[in-house]
Amino acid sequence: MIEDRLQAELADIASLGLTRRRRVLESPCGRIAAVDGREMLNFASNDYLGLAGNAEIARAMADGALHWGAGSGASHLVSGHLAPHDRLEDEIAAFLGFPRALTFSTGYLANLAIVPTLAGRGAAVFADKLNHASLIDAVQLAKAQGADSQRYPHNDMAALERQLAASSAPTKVIVSDAVFSMDGDLAPLPLLFQLAERYDAWLVIDDAHGFGVLGPHGKGSLAHFNLPFHPRLLLMGTLGKAAGVGGAFVAGSDIAIEYLLQRARSYIFTTAAPAPIACALSKSLNIIKAGDALRANLFARIGQLRDGLAGLRWPLLPSLSAIQPLIVGENEAALALSKALWERGLWAPAIRPPTVPKGTARLRISVSAAHTAADIEHLINALKELA
Repeated sequence: MIEDRLQAELADIASLGLTRRRRVLESPCGRIAAVDGREMLNFASNDYLGLAGNAEIARAMADGALHWGAGSGASHLVSGHLAPHDRLEDEIAAFLGFPRALTFSTGYLANLAIVPTLAGRGAAVFADKLNHASLIDAVQLAKAQGADSQRYPHNDMAALERQLAASSAPTKVIVSDAVFSMDGDLAPLPLLFQLAERYDAWLVIDDAHGFGVLGPHGKGSLAHFNLPFHPRLLLMGTLGKAAGVGGAFVAGSDIAIEYLLQRARSYIFTTAAPAPIACALSKSLNIIKAGDALRANLFARIGQLRDGLAGLRWPLLPSLSAIQPLIVGENEAALALSKALWERGLWAPAIRPPTVPKGTARLRISVSAAHTAADIEHLINALKELA
């Protein structure tokens, strides 16, 4: 049978405890999730500022749909680039202090646009080993085009410098997450920028988990480190996490963004996102700018969680971001702990290989500005009881 090999591989996945299941939510994204007929306290989303269910943003999207319709009708370069798209790009660039920005339907598409477009035949790409899957795939595409690709140990600047120094490629591209999605730690962005300067390399930063959360007014990880715009920088940020809606942007120099617009296949050959999404994102951006109180509550809840779980037999990784990974070890143990929390009304998903290294299965606890002190205390007490 044509499906026999697929069935055998699915059986192998199940035998290793790696089968993934979808849960169907019956409520908007928020601190409380209605799922499987139950109300769960939600520590499973990337809704870091609690904006996914925000009524003002939803109204902006609804009004946008009434005015602009439900679909864009074409790719940006044919006839699908509507006024809300253009306005949003200008607003993002101005907010970040970059000359120009380009918007995408997803962060995955944005990352697939940047690296293969910059790194053609004869170029060299240097990537952190713990980068997100979208960056890994982007590097693979560049490699298929004839670029050399090298991975350096996580946040190891000495190893990266050795690789850069040994490369004679005329075009060098350094690629890193800003906040790493499964460990929650930050890349040493000032050191990465120094190396990019020293070796005349592009520096591509994926700020999916920093935008809206870190830095003054939520401008992100570069602002957190007080790194201003520079022509060698390309900054990608997603708009479905802290921004609470969907999509992504790439910010850079006028020339770099124009080059992506002209050459990036995942921008050119895809239908533009619906204009109502851009309308919602414009509203979200205004809330992020004025969101210091949201960020203050988020970081207070992160501190409360870390203090409350200190000394637990399952260690938290040293993360000061909204991503708080609790290392359990083996797949089945992580699944069992997640299930035990679920039975107590707490949704904290187990993350297993190949998403994380073997033997480091974990609970990925996502903290949100929407969480209350009582919510965090409930999770702390449940984990202490289960330990």
